[in-house]
Amino acid sequence: MKTAVRYILIFIMSVWGSGVSFGQRVSVSTNLVGYLDLATLNAEASYACSRHWSAVAAFRYNPWTFNGGRPGKQFQRRQQSYAVGGRYWLWHTFSGWWFSGKLQYQEYNTGGIIDRSADEGDRYGVGVGAGYTYMIHPHLNMEFGIGLWGGYGTYVSYSCPSCGLTVGRGDGFFILPNDIMVSLSYVF
Repeated sequence: MKTAVRYILIFIMSVWGSGVSFGQRVSVSTNLVGYLDLATLNAEASYACSRHWSAVAAFRYNPWTFNGGRPGKQFQRRQQSYAVGGRYWLWHTFSGWWFSGKLQYQEYNTGGIIDRSADEGDRYGVGVGAGYTYMIHPHLNMEFGIGLWGGYGTYVSYSCPSCGLTVGRGDGFFILPNDIMVSLSYVF
């Protein structure tokens, strides 16, 4: 009798466990290092398309001007940036090593940080990145990563952030570091 009950329990558990598993499919994260970039607000949403692939949409926004109205003291790194792309996960989505690719647009106005000059413009391009996601809890992850992006941009240069005196303009190709990530991610 005990053997029959044992076989029935094993059969029920194997049938129950063989069904389709609906795990975490969506994550929302924010890059903590981004806030060190003059308080740049940022968020990223990911959707697990399969075991190894996820679709990603991200934005960055920084509207702040510091020391505005004080000649010679003003500085800013204002931007709005939007990106869409995908990640390939070596082990499983939202866990372990990953590689990414994306399309990105950025409108920026930066100046007064290193010297008194300022630049503003638009950039369009593609980016690549890689990183590792560490599972802290079934719904909480830490992501570490780095990335580059390149493309084409137009810009206008000014002699200072607040004076508006144009000293140059142009367009051209660029390659820049894009992501240095230490992100906190919630998976649901």
